[in-house]
Order: sequence, then structure tokens, then C-alpha cells
Amino acid sequence: MSLRSAVASAALEGYAHEREAVRAGTVTDPVLQGALRVAGALPGLAELWPTAPRQALAKLHVLAARDVVPEPELGRPVADPVVAARLDGLAGLIAGGTNVPPLVLAAVVHGELLNLRPFAGPSGVVARAAARLVLMSTGFDPRGLVGVDVGHQEREPEYVGAAGTFATGTPDGIRSWLRHYTAAIEIGADQLTVIGDEVLAAA
Repeated sequence: MSLRSAVASAALEGYAHEREAVRAGTVTDPVLQGALRVAGALPGLAELWPTAPRQALAKLHVLAARDVVPEPELGRPVADPVVAARLDGLAGLIAGGTNVPPLVLAAVVHGELLNLRPFAGPSGVVARAAARLVLMSTGFDPRGLVGVDVGHQEREPEYVGAAGTFATGTPDGIRSWLRHYTAAIEIGADQLTVIGDEVLAAA
């Protein structure tokens, strides 16, 4: 599932590639390569995420943006006091513990990072990966098998529109984003059945 999710995340960032070409190793696009590195690193970052989310975000950006942004910018948020304050608030929510259901927390983390774009370059790749870390670290999807990014890609116009409404901070905007996020989770979960059927058919 990590390949499918990486390809979907890169496509949502504006760098679409055929999955078979990626699997064959013929795609050298740095954003796609960064998305692949991020997908591979998620299991190792799931334990770090709840205790040091800003450190995990920095690591995600280093992986995602290598060969895309200048080296001094890797792992460093943009120099903006508003961004810094909102990142602090988000990190406090994650590390401080919350009773918010995992799916809702993942959606909030995703929407906030997507609209804040705190890092140079493919910041959307980082936002989607951070949301997946929420799902993994909370036990909602401990093995990272649900291809939620595939769901986002399949409903891309809705993804973009709902993310925009989330940024307004209005109740209707937040509800729209949560509805989209739930739908993307359902699509990602359905992909597990599709993959299982493909494996059985090839056996």
C-alpha cells in the first residue's frame, strides 16, 4: 500500500505518474521519490509522533523535500511567527493528549498542515504523511495499510474544495472536510479488498 499511497500523494501535489512506471523504477521525479521515502519511513516514525511531533514533521520534510528545496531549508519551518504559533498549538494538541477520536484528529492535523504549508516545497506530502502518522500511532491503522491518500486522489476536486472550506474555520467548513476525510478513509479501506483480490487472482 505504501507505493499506491506515495504515488497518490505525489499526484495530489501536482506530480502525477503511472504506478507501473514507478514500480519499474523509471520515474526519477524528486517529489515522487520524496513521497516514496516518506511512505517507507512512516512505521519508524509512528512511535516518535505522539511525543515529539515537531521533530517527526522535520524528519518528514527532510525526506519529502530532498533535491527539491535548498539543503538549509530541509526540516525547517518557514520563518513566520503565525506559522510558528500554529505549529506550537498543533504540536501541543498532539503531544498533550486529547479525547478527540483518531479519525477526527487525523483530519484536523491534515487540514491544518495542508492550509498552513509550514515547509517549503512539497508541504502537502508532509501534511498527508502526518495525518497517516496520527492513524498509525493511535491504533486506528497501526500498520498503515489504509490507503487514505488514494481516497483523497479519487475525490481530488472534493479534497481541494473541502480543504479550502476547512481553512475558513467555520462549522460548515469543518463538517465538509470531515465528511470528505471519512469518505477517503472508506475508499482507502476498500483498496485493501481490491489488493487482496489481485493477490489471490495472481496466485
